[in-house]
Amino acid sequence: MNTVPDTIADTVEQAVHKAEELRSPGRFLVSAMLAGVYIAVGEVLLLVAISPFVAEHSPAVKLLEGAVFPIALTLVMFAGAQLFTSTVMIMLVGVLSGRTGVKPMLAAWAATLIGNFLGTLLFAAMTHASGVMSSPTAKSMLAELLSAKNALHGGQLFWRAVLCNLLVCLAVWMFTRVRTPGAKLALLWLPVLVFVAVGFEHCIANMSLYTLGILEGQTTFPALLHNLLYTIPGNILGGGFLVGATYWYTSASHRPSATESGEVMKSSVEAG
Repeated sequence: MNTVPDTIADTVEQAVHKAEELRSPGRFLVSAMLAGVYIAVGEVLLLVAISPFVAEHSPAVKLLEGAVFPIALTLVMFAGAQLFTSTVMIMLVGVLSGRTGVKPMLAAWAATLIGNFLGTLLFAAMTHASGVMSSPTAKSMLAELLSAKNALHGGQLFWRAVLCNLLVCLAVWMFTRVRTPGAKLALLWLPVLVFVAVGFEHCIANMSLYTLGILEGQTTFPALLHNLLYTIPGNILGGGFLVGATYWYTSASHRPSATESGEVMKSSVEAG
């Protein structure tokens, strides 16, 4: 397992790489669209596979939802794509470490957010055209999920989003720390299972759910925008600051080593 400072170093290199990829905005946007598609795959799987259990009022529904949805983040991490919620953490660590600037960070956040939305919209359109959401149980579950989200007030959405991306970015952080594929898979799956089963708010997953709902005639774009108004800032706080900034701060990687400190003191004395 990699040490925390090593993982910070790996995360910083990811930030530098993302900043370089922004020089090809078209490619970056397509990669972000792929991430949106992969998150949407998890939502559609959840709706189609779990809705029969919902119809039967199974007490295991929440756990089953949590068990299937992690396929979304698994696809993002193993296939490779630009996901907003993990990019928040990665780019903030890059800024704090002094390797990337605020402007590339904000550009990466905006590009991934836009690309992820376009990807979820594209996949929702293809799903709608395919007819897989035409079953009464899937339609009913979609309506119930949207109704529950619309009933939450702003503070609830915000804090559920904070807690969600705390877990998602912990999954990505642990994925970076371990080295074997099996360990990486398990450490992606478990935190995401928790956030889905408990009912936290992931802004990109919500984009997917709402775009499906819009095409199925069950919700509206204003309802989606209201949700994102609170879930995007919450995801930024939860992933960027509670995970990325916290581990950067607790790591020794941002502090000068004893050798470096000695050289600085020596230089100061000689200069004096």
